[in-house]
Amino acid sequence: MNTARTRTQADAPVRRRSALDLLMNSGLGKMLRGLGVVPRQENEGESLLDLADALLSLRGRASGPAVAKAFFDLYEASDIAARQEFLGKIHGAHPVEGAAIEKAIAKWAETHDEGAARALHEATESPSQKLIRVLNLAPQGTERLIGMREDLLAAPKSPSLSAFDRDLEGAFTNWFNAGFLELRRISWDSPACLLERIIRYEAVHQIQGWDDLRRRVEPIDRRCYGFFHPQMMDDPLIFVEVALTQELPSAIHQIIAEKRETVDPGEASCAIFYSINNCRTGLKGIPFGNYLIKRVVGLLQQELPQLKTFATLSPVPGFAKWLAKQDSNAGKVPGAKELRVLGAKYLVDAKGKGGQPLDPVARFHLGNGARLEAIHANADLSENGQRQAHGIMVNYVYDLADIEANHFALTELGTVVTSKAVQALVEDTEPKEGKEKKGKKKDKDKAEPVAA
Repeated sequence: MNTARTRTQADAPVRRRSALDLLMNSGLGKMLRGLGVVPRQENEGESLLDLADALLSLRGRASGPAVAKAFFDLYEASDIAARQEFLGKIHGAHPVEGAAIEKAIAKWAETHDEGAARALHEATESPSQKLIRVLNLAPQGTERLIGMREDLLAAPKSPSLSAFDRDLEGAFTNWFNAGFLELRRISWDSPACLLERIIRYEAVHQIQGWDDLRRRVEPIDRRCYGFFHPQMMDDPLIFVEVALTQELPSAIHQIIAEKRETVDPGEASCAIFYSINNCRTGLKGIPFGNYLIKRVVGLLQQELPQLKTFATLSPVPGFAKWLAKQDSNAGKVPGAKELRVLGAKYLVDAKGKGGQPLDPVARFHLGNGARLEAIHANADLSENGQRQAHGIMVNYVYDLADIEANHFALTELGTVVTSKAVQALVEDTEPKEGKEKKGKKKDKDKAEPVAA
């Protein structure tokens, strides 16, 4: 009899306990029920909305951090479909209150005082902005919100989703202001968990294990620096790898080769930024990369005042795709000289939104005020370098005296500032007739000088 009952129980289908079941049976679940928060059982996406409702209604109460933790526990245990369902609904579920805005406007029209201005600001603030602030109170709240935005960026776009993304990006822009971040040198003596992350996050020139990492951070002529947030002290937000050299490098193997000659830092004249990596997709659009380079330049100038040149050896990730669309290319990879000429045309003339450089790396460095210094063929022979740029790489030079003028030329005039060598490559792309006309014009200008 007992045996039969045991078999019957064993044969019965076992109900899988959902993330919500586990949450509601925990100590947090008991606390939630005590507060009158009982999430719906239909699906986890709806239950997440219920917890968000509770957070907004509990604003300012001591239980807020605990409910925020309960929310993230359920969110992270839910599948991606439930998470993206929540993300697509939350902004629309809590619109701003029109009546409150009208009341605040009327108060401002009547008094024009600071209290009325503050009330108007509060009335126009999106409830999802308030939700983000409360969620940040959870343990590791900032890092968990970054993970949430990574889910959001991977979801199909919708007006509500885009509105919530704007709220998250606005909050992150404030929280990750460069003034709040800590600049730290990353060395071979750094914690192992941090070094593991450097290997994982490196996306420009893949690190082939621990020995390769050691060659990049331990030698006396190598440096690595990262920005860190106070809540994420062993998880860099962005990092840059630097090589101290005696001249501008023309190929990446000169920097990361297994066997190379070490340079005495006191005899180096160049600091080369050869790999810059944004580590978290969820922080897309947050502008701290330019601050990192300028801060590192300042540190290096203090440590090694003899350094004269601060430059990059950069990939050109959009070049091969752009070249494939040019009618003259016909699917054939040009020779080294022609690749340099076409690379110059792409970087100087190909523009995207707002008249900015089409190439994302060029847009970053030129937008920071760097100068396009040199274009090199056969500079990156890796599979990735061949696929995205047919092996070409670029030097951008950061001349601190010219940064503001270069930035102005690009943003206000749409002009990419280049060296004479790059300008010569650009002129090689012009039709012969155009060159002759330019030459005649120059001769005419020489014949009729203007008195100074």
